[in-house]
Amino acid sequence: MKTAVACSVAVIFAVMSLHGWQAGHYSKYADEMQNPAPDPPDAGEKTEWAFARIRYRSPGGWRRSSWGTDSNKAEQHFVQGVRRLTRVHARSNEEVIDIDSDDIYDWPWVYAVEVGHWTLSDTQAKRLRTYLDRGGFLMVDDFHGTYEWSVFMEGLQKVFPDRPVVDIEDPDPIFHVLYNLQERVQVPGRQFLYSGRTYEKDGFEGKWRGVYDDKGRIQVAICHNMDLGDAWEWADDPQYPERYASLAYRIGINYLLYTMTH
Repeated sequence: MKTAVACSVAVIFAVMSLHGWQAGHYSKYADEMQNPAPDPPDAGEKTEWAFARIRYRSPGGWRRSSWGTDSNKAEQHFVQGVRRLTRVHARSNEEVIDIDSDDIYDWPWVYAVEVGHWTLSDTQAKRLRTYLDRGGFLMVDDFHGTYEWSVFMEGLQKVFPDRPVVDIEDPDPIFHVLYNLQERVQVPGRQFLYSGRTYEKDGFEGKWRGVYDDKGRIQVAICHNMDLGDAWEWADDPQYPERYASLAYRIGINYLLYTMTH
């Protein structure tokens, strides 16, 4: 199974690097994204799933926010993996959801990065809690070390003052819904290519954590001390190690399928 994922990822990005997207339209949020790519030709197609990314404020406002880190190249790369490795009918371009908008209720799976820099108002926290209690799923990624963890938790505790954050144990269905993820390693960002370190700051060990509802369903999946978004974004870079890119795809796909089946 690992070999199949590796081969599929290699094929996806060999084709994308060779041909590129034959389109010139960019997301309206392109100036806030770290690595904007033009929309594919079939952007906007009506599908059963789309990659929905949370747009949140950081101190200083939207333009200085970290919500667009790795975007939107990371989304477009990940979606190509979803299309090739699953039967999920996935839209080729992403959806950006303002955390201040009730549009969040239309999307069963949302993704947020650099949450070690987010700030949530009481209103935003209440909206996010309602969304999650209605059956929504939040995946957070790309934050590192004890300080960023404390900033993240300050916001999350507004959402869940009554629920603990716990380690996700190996037998949990989220690690086995498609790929067996019992053997996991810390997935580094692209900084690994010049630092040789899989960690950033004092985030020496990758952590897979979560918040569960009363029925045992994961509502928030927390990838701490990892950078899956970078792994998706740079999966077409021959210098970025395949083992990390392939694992990042397996984790993301398992989380997506878990959302659709639990």
